[in-house]
Amino acid sequence: MELLYKSAFSIAAEIKAGNLSALETLEFFISRVERHNPELNAVVAFDYARARSRARAADAAAARGEDWGPLHGVPCTIKDALRVEGLVTVGGDPAHRDHIPKANALAVQRFVDAGAVIFGKTNVPFLSSDLQSFNEVYGVTNNPWNVERTCGGSSGGAAAAVAAGLTPIEIGSDIGGSIRTPCHFNGVYGHKPSYGLVPQRGHLPPGEHIFTEGDMAVVGPIGSSPYDLEKALDVLAGPPPEMAPAWSIQLPEARCTGPEQLRVAVWADDDLCPVHPEIKAAITAAADCLEALGARVNHSARPQFDTVKYLRNYRFLLGAAIGGSMPESVFEAMAEAVLSLDPDDHSDAAIMARAIGGPHRAWAREYERREAWRHIWAEFFEDFDVLLCPCAFLPAFPHDHDPNIDARLLECDGEQRPYWDVLFYAGLTINGMLPATAVPLGLSGDGLPIGMQIAGNYLDDKTTLAVAKMLEREFRGFEAPPGFG
Repeated sequence: MELLYKSAFSIAAEIKAGNLSALETLEFFISRVERHNPELNAVVAFDYARARSRARAADAAAARGEDWGPLHGVPCTIKDALRVEGLVTVGGDPAHRDHIPKANALAVQRFVDAGAVIFGKTNVPFLSSDLQSFNEVYGVTNNPWNVERTCGGSSGGAAAAVAAGLTPIEIGSDIGGSIRTPCHFNGVYGHKPSYGLVPQRGHLPPGEHIFTEGDMAVVGPIGSSPYDLEKALDVLAGPPPEMAPAWSIQLPEARCTGPEQLRVAVWADDDLCPVHPEIKAAITAAADCLEALGARVNHSARPQFDTVKYLRNYRFLLGAAIGGSMPESVFEAMAEAVLSLDPDDHSDAAIMARAIGGPHRAWAREYERREAWRHIWAEFFEDFDVLLCPCAFLPAFPHDHDPNIDARLLECDGEQRPYWDVLFYAGLTINGMLPATAVPLGLSGDGLPIGMQIAGNYLDDKTTLAVAKMLEREFRGFEAPPGFG
């Protein structure tokens, strides 16, 4: 069986059937890492000895007729924001450069319980808080399509490793596009689940021993096929252990079994955040493909809310979510800044200051506003099954590590744009707690991947994944970067 870019779950089936060796499979991916990782720096921590031991055990179990689960013997890497027992977990923070967890994150444990063989960790930005993956401990991760470009963040190392064929599947996380944007930049598939489907426990930040589920944040799979995303979500989804005695998750089936039943809304561009023409054209072409297959497509439908206010709300709640784990000195500085802010100042810096240093009642007010907007999304999805929109307004951009993150600018179609504009389309869907599947649509004229997110109503994850599979069959699928296939 050819292993490169093959389904992780198909690999497991072959291992269980005795047609493939887990150890040989592991050695194949280790050889890929040794060959290609030096130019990418996607995989940054290694656990080959324990992985080989577990792979041998997986082969022995298969020979006895034992079934470890749907990922039996499959080697994989894990985003370095998720703790892995016995393997250094840095999360991009120099303070954790020697941190070795004693237990797996819940999502990681579910992969292990399904039979996976973890052999490494993939790079992230400092505390997963940037749109590029670099840090003082491990350095910069490059994009396999163009090493002068970023792989994205914060699941950038994960997406780059999948794109380069260094691992068949990964686990990422997302609160600001951190699964979807790297998938778009690297040309792979990723799924941001509906909020609450997959426990975050064991994610850094907020920390190893934090039990609270962070607002909006999700954990989800990254792979080279939507089939693997669907199967991986089955493995990952479920309540945390303390809720499991009474709660279970049974997602609704996909709303459609074929394109002729599908109702599609398209939000390919917006005056508030103009999209690179090639990305807009690719999304429009995907919608045209679905329409030609019988889907009903609407390019003008929008949820009935003020997008400016909605995205300010997202930026506030995002700031509040990440601000809780910041040092006391940061809180004090932000609280002081709030006292002198003009009420009409809605700049990114002002919103962040209010989110971190403002009173709790301000957070409660914004939380309630968000809940009202979620009801508007539900009304919108009474008329549509999915929404097609960008993951980000531009393809992968050149590395820019200016320590003043707010001073960074991005060039798009000849114009300089604020760095944080990348959050616009990510925030549209994550603030509504919606599922969103990132899919590749092809390449730009510069040879860079173009992707799109397929969003659906809350808990309609199977619908967005069904449309992803539809587009893989009928439009475009995964394509390996030059030199990696």
